[in-house]
Amino acid sequence: MINLIFDFDGTLHNCIKIYAPAFRKAYQYLVDQKLASSRQWTEEEISQWIGYSSKEMWNKFMPKLSDQQKEKGSQLIGSEMLVALQSGLAQLYEGVPQMLAELKKQGYRLIFLSNCKTAYMSECQKAFSLTAYFADFYCTEQYSFAPKHQIYKNIFDKYGHKNIIIGDRYADMKIAKINQLPAIGCRYGFGSSQELKSATIIVDAPEQIITAIKQII
Repeated sequence: MINLIFDFDGTLHNCIKIYAPAFRKAYQYLVDQKLASSRQWTEEEISQWIGYSSKEMWNKFMPKLSDQQKEKGSQLIGSEMLVALQSGLAQLYEGVPQMLAELKKQGYRLIFLSNCKTAYMSECQKAFSLTAYFADFYCTEQYSFAPKHQIYKNIFDKYGHKNIIIGDRYADMKIAKINQLPAIGCRYGFGSSQELKSATIIVDAPEQIITAIKQII
């Protein structure tokens, strides 16, 4: 059986809709604490941080903050996103449920691999009925915020080597590159063209993933 290893945010979930407000609220907290200068953030600027683990994001975004301050910022973003999920404000990209259902029907095993926290993954499972499509779930917090290419070893050990990586950021392409796997790059997500240059095939919409998989195999 061929395993399809899906990234989530930016690949299946149009998470900027709930991430941007959460980011802005966390940043305002830092401003209020006199830890950052007041400024306006565009969605494009905010979207560059989607796809990082929370630990990596804060280390890159505001490296001079203390670990305690970074954790507070991370908690603020996380809690706001959970509330948004519970309130029904989050949205998958158009056509994603149909695409996932069709791939499962065709006999592929779908595996979720995200640089997210456990509570967020659990809430997404509920919000979008992800257990109806995915056979297994992996997130970075389960592995002490290890990078995806390290977490992948657990998937390989359990399911073998017949894997296709599907994602929108460099972290996804890195899994494929290190392990010599085919990769589908999702240009409609939040990664740059440079990040996706090593992809086997690049798609511009979720429904194109089905055809791309057939081309690869």
